Amino acid sequence: MCRHLAYVGPPIALAALLTDADHSLVRQARAAKHQQSGTENPDGYGVGWWDASTDAAGALHRYRTATPIWADADLPALAQREQATAVLAAVRLASPGLPVEASGNAPFTDGTWLFSLNGLVDAWHDGVGAALRALVTPGRAEQIEGLSDSEVCFGLTLDRLDAGATPGEALRAVVGEITERTTGRLNFMLTDGRTIAATAWENSLFTRVRRDGGVGFGAGAATVASEPLDDDPAWVRVPDRTLVVVDDGTVTSSPLTPTHPV
Repeated sequence: MCRHLAYVGPPIALAALLTDADHSLVRQARAAKHQQSGTENPDGYGVGWWDASTDAAGALHRYRTATPIWADADLPALAQREQATAVLAAVRLASPGLPVEASGNAPFTDGTWLFSLNGLVDAWHDGVGAALRALVTPGRAEQIEGLSDSEVCFGLTLDRLDAGATPGEALRAVVGEITERTTGRLNFMLTDGRTIAATAWENSLFTRVRRDGGVGFGAGAATVASEPLDDDPAWVRVPDRTLVVVDDGTVTSSPLTPTHPV
């Protein structure tokens, strides 16, 4: 069912999020504590980050593989080497009926956006997937590479952003489109490297903002994650069916409701 996280703030090594924390993404992949379906996420992973190095400051990079995150021999060096001012990363447990391939792994990217879905859209193979994909504008639909529900949800999100919606408004609208037709676990995460927007819908979500630094993160660091990375008391659980937006160190929450209860 996946685990994901996003970070914005002072430069940090990817290792602080992916490998070194007490309950890093590597550990969440093998021993999730709050996951609603399954406890392991063996179907690959991905990470996108904004480079903090002097030579490439601000450049957006992405790495994805179908190899389990705990088995990727390239990860330790990558995670220690790369410094980032913003990150979105996810480990995957593929939804039933979807192939295990890198194209299905978050983060999905377009321009300055990174996106992830922790969950699934119910009845995807029973007509719902086709109906939702038909709502994506032709230009966006042509850019969809794989077969995952996540990538179609990203296309719908991008259409809303293209129309002038804020990140939070875009995610709220996509939740509405889906819940008009079906149920699901719809924990979305979206960032442009400055703002994080995320939804908690039938799966766990936590936020942490460090205004005074500490716990390996500088002042102003903000993290949104499926599970806390450690036992820091600054972690706050997001109530179910809630939209959160983290902007300039401030967390704003608002309720989400299904368009038509099903």
